[in-house]
Parts: sequence; C-alpha cells; structure tokens
Amino acid sequence: MSSKKIISTTEAPAAIGPYSQAVSCNGMIYCSGQIPLNPETMEIVGETAAEQAEQVMKNLGKVLEAAGSNFSKVVKCSIFLDTMDDFGAVNEVYGGYFDSDPPARETVAVQTLPKNVLVEISCIAYS
Repeated sequence: MSSKKIISTTEAPAAIGPYSQAVSCNGMIYCSGQIPLNPETMEIVGETAAEQAEQVMKNLGKVLEAAGSNFSKVVKCSIFLDTMDDFGAVNEVYGGYFDSDPPARETVAVQTLPKNVLVEISCIAYS
C-alpha cells in the first residue's frame, strides 16, 4: 500500500505556487525545484549563476534533511538554466555536493525561470 507524505520545512523557501517542497512516497522523496531564495526573506540570493546555485543546493539540502534524507541518497537531479553559458559555473557548485557516485541528471536551458532567476534544481532521493 502506498503512503504519500507531504514534506515541509521553514528552513527552505515556502512554495510560491500550488506545490509541496517535497513528497515522500514508498521510500522515495520527490523534491520540487528550488530556486535561490532566502527562506526567511524570500528574496533572491546571488547575482551570478554560481552564487545562485549555492543557495539552491542549500535549499535542496534542507528539504532532503526534513524528509530524512541527504545528498548521498539522491538518485536523480534536473537542472534548469537561464543559459547554457552558465553550465560550467553551476556544474562546479553542484559537483561539490556529490563526493562520490553522483546521481543521474539532465541539464537544460529554458526561456525563463520563476522570478527570472538563473538556476533551478529538483531531485529525487530515497529515505
């Protein structure tokens, strides 16, 4: 029998739309895309893609923690960039969160991200 649980923490930005920060179901955690918002002020953190990616990864880490997981249990990530010109900078920050056995992922450039940020990342992990 499947069991769906909504994951929410004040240590990551509140949802800015009709979605949950994450959903846990059957031992898997599906984290919604995080953008570089300060969870306390809901203001964008960072002007460069690297600075924004650092905040995004911090936010994802807090959501994973709230779900009883961490980056070592991430199996898949999706990275959305404003421009592929930022691929290298974001990749460097992202790689710092996966010491070994990195997850599967894709990186795509999109026309516009929420609040016109430069990067958004979502992930799937296990608990």
